[in-house]
Order: sequence, then C-alpha cells, then structure tokens
Amino acid sequence: MTAKLIDGKAISKALKADVRVATDALVARGARRPGLAVVLVGSDPASSIYVRNKRISCEETGIHSVSHDLPAETSEATLLALIDQLNADPAIDGILVQSPLPKHISEHAVIERIDPSKDVDGFHPYNVGRLATRQPLMRPCTPYGVMIMLEKMGLSVRGKDAVVVGQSNIVGRPMALELLMASATITVCHSKTRDLKAEVGRAEVLVVGTGKPNMIPGSWIREGAIVVDVGINRMPDGKICGDVEFAPAAERAGWITPVPGGVGPMTIAALMKNTLESTLLRQGIAL
Repeated sequence: MTAKLIDGKAISKALKADVRVATDALVARGARRPGLAVVLVGSDPASSIYVRNKRISCEETGIHSVSHDLPAETSEATLLALIDQLNADPAIDGILVQSPLPKHISEHAVIERIDPSKDVDGFHPYNVGRLATRQPLMRPCTPYGVMIMLEKMGLSVRGKDAVVVGQSNIVGRPMALELLMASATITVCHSKTRDLKAEVGRAEVLVVGTGKPNMIPGSWIREGAIVVDVGINRMPDGKICGDVEFAPAAERAGWITPVPGGVGPMTIAALMKNTLESTLLRQGIAL
C-alpha cells in the first residue's frame, strides 16, 4: 500500500478530548453544561447503534444527554410537539432526531421544526443556506468532520480539483459547499453523470458517499489523490466496507480513509463540537 491512512478514529478522539476540556471549563466558570436531546423513533437496529454511540460520546465530552425513545407508531404531530418543547427548553442546546424516521413522518417537516440554532445535525435549510453563503452556523456533521480531519492531517484542498460522488442532502451537497468554501474547484457526480470514471480519474480530492459498496473501482483513482470514503456498508458475510474499492485504491492514492475508522468517528465528534458551539452562542460565552 502506498497511500497514507487518514486515522479518523484518532483525530476524533483528540477532538472529543478538546470538547471535554471546553465543557469542563464552562462548568468551572459557573455556566451550565451543554445539553443534547437525542430523539429515536422506533427500534431500527442501525439507528439504535448510532444513538448509543452518540450517548457514549456525550459522556466522554461532558455533554448532558437527554434521551427520548419513542415507539414506531408515534404520530408526526406528537413528534413535532416534542420538538417544540425541546426548542423552548433553555437547558437544551442541540436537538438530534435520528433518521430514518417511520414512513408516516415527514423528515422535512421534522428538520424544519427544529430551531436552527439547536440544529446540531446542520440539516435545517437555514443552516445549509448559511453554509452556501459562507457564513456557517451549525454545519452538517459528516462534511464538517471531513474538513476537520483534512485540516488536522495538514491536507489543504485550496485550488485542487475536488470531485464529490453522491448528491444527498446529508453528505454530497453540503460536502460540495464545504469544499467550495475551502477554495477547491468542485464537481458533483450522481446517477446521471455520463462518464463517472473520467470524473473520478481527474480528482485530486475525491469524496464518495453513495451507500453502494465498492462502487468506485480502485483502478479509477488518480495517482496521489486524497480519497475520503464516507460509505459504510455491511456485507452478507458481516464485514464492513466502504463505497471505494479499498485495497487497489490505496495502491494509487496519496491519502485514504479506512472503513471503518475513517469518516464515521468524525461525524459524531463533529456533532459534539456543534453542540459545544451552540451552547457558547446560546450562553453568550467566548472560550
């Protein structure tokens, strides 16, 4: 393997340690700890794991976590009423409603009901708009985590050709905005892209988030590229793989994220950082 591994697990651990220092400093000054409300509707196994990991991260970072586990048959009106209650709660700085939601509940309605200043997922149209106009407030966690990770590795994207594969609201679109804000030249690819191989082949920075295992053959990767694989897919044999064919990609790339242990831990660490930044804004404190 020629590529250097981008160790998201180690970087996220350091970031969470920084958040812990900051939350303890808040308490030492007589301020309250940041509060994060985590709402889970139903018992989707993957969602339950993600929520458990987020609660563990809250313990590690000194963030007060409040859990709301609701049955799958919970009505949209009931969920929106809970969000209204959390919006009004001065002890809550962040509201996270775990997706996917049951089909009878509109994700858009839920996202738009959350107070943008408490939208620590960074999905509210207000926060996406702030990012698009280079005035970020709450930044979408996965793209934000990727940018922190690249910065910590000393990898600048300034002036580089960056290709994002996938155009989801959670990863692809905000990732393109993050890269653009960092002065990269952006191409976003999707299912209608005519020559994906050619687009990937010219990418100095490649970010892939499609949820399709090994969708990008390693042979497509440009020599020396920075490869960020957002995908996490469980295969029939129980193994986890990303959206990029790792072994051959690592022979061509300059830098590459592993799966698992790359982007995943950074998403949760960025969530903790967003919650800290929210409480600083809400409490009017500068650390």
